[in-house]
Amino acid sequence: MQSKQWVWLTVGLFLAMFSLSCTGCGEEPAPDETPVEESAEVETAPPEVAPEPAPAEAGSDITYPVIEMTTSLGTIKLELYPDKAPKTVENFLSYVRSGFFDGTIFHRVVPDFVIQGGGFTADMTKKDTEAPIENEADNGLLNGRGTICMARTNDPHSATSQFFINTKDNPPLDHRDKSSGWGYAVFGKITEGLDVVDAIEAVPTTTRDGYRDVPVEPVLIETARIIG
Repeated sequence: MQSKQWVWLTVGLFLAMFSLSCTGCGEEPAPDETPVEESAEVETAPPEVAPEPAPAEAGSDITYPVIEMTTSLGTIKLELYPDKAPKTVENFLSYVRSGFFDGTIFHRVVPDFVIQGGGFTADMTKKDTEAPIENEADNGLLNGRGTICMARTNDPHSATSQFFINTKDNPPLDHRDKSSGWGYAVFGKITEGLDVVDAIEAVPTTTRDGYRDVPVEPVLIETARIIG
């Protein structure tokens, strides 16, 4: 009798440990520039919508650059916010001016999360980039649907050329603090072409060269130009 009780006690302890080990399973990996990705940060009191930047005051020299990004599935227009993320915007504009994004792909597509691009060619060759930039995720802008943000590694100040577009509101990616909750820097939003983002989000994906969620058929960024 005691032997049977010991067996059931052992089974119960094993099930309890298994349950604890699965806590948090199913979280989406955060936007990252590396094949090995970390889990998204835990959501804390998420706001419902991302706030709009305040309009520029009369006489102000603030202008919001507009980018036209032509992809193999359609055209996206982006408005950037240099008053909120000056270093991030200038970094992105520098890559646009040099033609860096032309011929790159959206190499990571996760439904109901993000589409990510700006670092690889169609054959999954990673492009050489400029130096990393400072993380400006503490600028008050939130990772809402249709916003464009910088991808990075676990180092909060490691973003270079790769960016992602949120396909839904993603509060777990927002800035919380400058220790473990740096978050991901929002620096603009889509003004036209959200339907194109949705079309990219719907493409079938596979694992390729150690990277997950890679579109089976490349989604090409044909050109990226400053038009305003």
